[in-house]
Amino acid sequence: MFESRLVSLLKRSKALNGIYTARGRTFNKFLNELSGPSPAFPVPNPSRSFSSMIGPSARNSIVYGLRSFPHRKWINGQTFMMISTNAAAASIKNKEASKFLVTAGSKAQKAVGMWLFVSATWVFSMVVLGGITRLTRSGLSMTDWKFTGGLPPMTNEEWEIEFEKYKQSPEYKRVNKGMNIDDFKFIYWMEYAHRMWGRALGIMFAVPFSYFLRKGYITVRLGLRLGVLFGLGAGQGLIGWWMVKSGLEEPESEYSQPRVSPYRLAIHLTSAFAIYSGLFWTALSVVLPEPPAESITWVRGAAKVRKLAIPVSILVGITAISGAFVAGNDAGHAFNTFPKMGDNWIPDDIFNMTPVIRNFFENTSTVQLDHRILATATLVSIATLWWSTRKVDIHPAIRSLIGSTMGMAALQVTLGISTLLTYVPVSLGTAHQAGALTLLTLMIMLTHTLRRPSPALLKSLPSVAKAL
Repeated sequence: MFESRLVSLLKRSKALNGIYTARGRTFNKFLNELSGPSPAFPVPNPSRSFSSMIGPSARNSIVYGLRSFPHRKWINGQTFMMISTNAAAASIKNKEASKFLVTAGSKAQKAVGMWLFVSATWVFSMVVLGGITRLTRSGLSMTDWKFTGGLPPMTNEEWEIEFEKYKQSPEYKRVNKGMNIDDFKFIYWMEYAHRMWGRALGIMFAVPFSYFLRKGYITVRLGLRLGVLFGLGAGQGLIGWWMVKSGLEEPESEYSQPRVSPYRLAIHLTSAFAIYSGLFWTALSVVLPEPPAESITWVRGAAKVRKLAIPVSILVGITAISGAFVAGNDAGHAFNTFPKMGDNWIPDDIFNMTPVIRNFFENTSTVQLDHRILATATLVSIATLWWSTRKVDIHPAIRSLIGSTMGMAALQVTLGISTLLTYVPVSLGTAHQAGALTLLTLMIMLTHTLRRPSPALLKSLPSVAKAL
């Protein structure tokens, strides 16, 4: 009887979603604390007192209603009574809502998250397709660039016109002289597919983006972030043509093969990696606004791992970028032996360019040596991360990611060595480039999982997690 009247009154006062524990307190003392100016009893998350969290009208309504019950004497001495209000719940909800990048509930959150994951996967495929285009020497087959892309040649006459344009390029004169039109069609279609795949990505991104904005699903913070990523994606087409244009110019030496500038190739690949990383991180943030944390102990363990994971992630990114200089300088064919480079551990000609800084970016021997050193350092760093965290008390998801990253790093080094020893075949070269992005993906996932939880979540965590 009493419980039903209490619930009815609390609903009228909008006091829902919680319980108050007052061990060892009499009901009269509880009423005095409610009505007093500075109640001192503890409440569960958040740590503010109950009286300060609710409005005066709700508090007075509760106090008046409870004092009016004829069963007050029966309640005296009870050790279990919990109360909270919508005002308190709203306060917590507002703090937690600031972590969310998508409004309109879980369905909108899943829709936006899926769209961003698909976009990130599309960029991943763009990187892989770009690697195939480079390894098949197809990137210089289209000698002009149009913003809309244009239609490919359809008739024999149109193909002859495009082939004649290619014959005027340095690559045809010095590398592919005597190529027939069927071989030209293959490399043309490879480059055309790469360009059109990028333009299709722009449409696939822009249309849902506009729809979600119109529906009001996207917060201002997320909208600004996605706007920057869309701008980078649009600029990527211009960077790509700027890169290709450098390969259509006559080389400085008559003995040099025409190829794109290694600096421009590195900028093009770095930009693609940055867009992919931004999309993937944002997608994770949309679907997982809070990291996995079930105890304070695990949060402290994650903080220790984070100090190691962040520099390792940076090293993984630098190693991937150094691979762009290997590709841009065609340095993969300089020495096809391992672990030595030819007959030496260190080539004799690593400092034969002036100024000396050019050796690190243009000297094929030095570029390959740099990449080997960085790749070895990356493997050692990830192995150190795995070894040093074996006894750290962390969430099982984090431990699983560290193990997966260790395995992927070993596989990536194996792919790199195999690619080198077999003179860079298209299949292994493509797999090695995809492996670099896969390793970066795992490091992004690991770093994202190691984030610090919000204050609201921290306050609700026990000291030690329950046994899983």
